[in-house]
Amino acid sequence: MGASSDDEDFLRESKAVVYEAKRSWLTPQRLPRRMKAASQWILVAENPGNGPGNWPGTRLFMIAYLLLLVAVLSRVLVLSHVAWLNFSAEGAALLYFGARRPWREMLTPLAVLMATDYCLTVYAYHYPFHWQSYVPTWIWYVAAMVLGQILLSAKASFWRVTAGALLGPTSFWIVSNYAVWAGSSMYPHTLAGLQACFVAAIPFYRNDLISTSLILAAMFGVPALVRRMHLGEPQAVLARK
Repeated sequence: MGASSDDEDFLRESKAVVYEAKRSWLTPQRLPRRMKAASQWILVAENPGNGPGNWPGTRLFMIAYLLLLVAVLSRVLVLSHVAWLNFSAEGAALLYFGARRPWREMLTPLAVLMATDYCLTVYAYHYPFHWQSYVPTWIWYVAAMVLGQILLSAKASFWRVTAGALLGPTSFWIVSNYAVWAGSSMYPHTLAGLQACFVAAIPFYRNDLISTSLILAAMFGVPALVRRMHLGEPQAVLARK
């Protein structure tokens, strides 16, 4: 008995979804629910190497953790260049990790960056380590990942990425410098002292803003450009069937 017209339509539609999934880094969980089983069958049938371990989600896993490694290395590289302090991949890595990885994995970046803070403070800056001083920064690490999850997980449009690139560095500038003003004697505890603290940190805020914007533009903009370039290909594939 031949396949019905509905079955043929379903198969063609599933093939189109699978083709777009390959091009746009969709994970199996993000495919339309009713096509999930059919699309996975088509992937394996067309290429036996396309098992669960080879889905684009695996690539996203690697990219998120590689960017975290880049964030740590970038902090080390700017240590001896005061003018480049805060020009690192840290903010962008946290936003990207929050956008691309599930909640249960967010303890890993937090632990890695906490260890980095300790090592840099003790072995690079040669200061005594007081963990209480870092609590606002560690809270911000979590908040940045939450921001990435809320803002960029479902949809990474131009305006959403722009908002993330602004909100991430700006929130860190506010939180970290308020903590410096309130928790140390570097600045008088007056309105003028608070203003002086924020003004002194503007060069570092600028570096953070530029680096975060550049990295987020690359991480979200390049895949979006690739998807746009291949937007018409699923229809072309169906037309040839």
